[in-house]
Amino acid sequence: MIYSEKVMEHFANPSNVGELPDANGIGEVGNAKCGDIMKMYIRVESGVIADVKFKTFGCGAAIATSSIATEIIKGQPLEKALALTNKAVVEALGGLPPAKLHCSVLAEQAVRAAIADYYRRQGVDPALFVDANGGGCECCGEGENCG
Repeated sequence: MIYSEKVMEHFANPSNVGELPDANGIGEVGNAKCGDIMKMYIRVESGVIADVKFKTFGCGAAIATSSIATEIIKGQPLEKALALTNKAVVEALGGLPPAKLHCSVLAEQAVRAAIADYYRRQGVDPALFVDANGGGCECCGEGENCG
């Protein structure tokens, strides 16, 4: 399996690793097929993701996709963070092997789950803003079962 330099960089030196004690949104997703688990912590201030951290149990691609997703959404308004797609994650990493595309789907879903949790904590129905299942996999069209 050949990984891009960017994937290797984010695997070896991931950004925003850890827990966020003052998080006001936490999302956890997993893939039973491969065993990867991603937990995303966000702190939202005035509708903007002021800080974000993640903890991922999984392969190098799972760690890299979590890392790049946090970089993409940090400092962004919630609406823009919700627009993050697995395709954008893959592109930001310079590609992923087909067998690892499901990791990018998990990263998208973890972001959506954390934002949905934020809305719930605010007393707002997240279904008004967040499709909790994500948009499916834009890379292969198979959703969670890709790869």
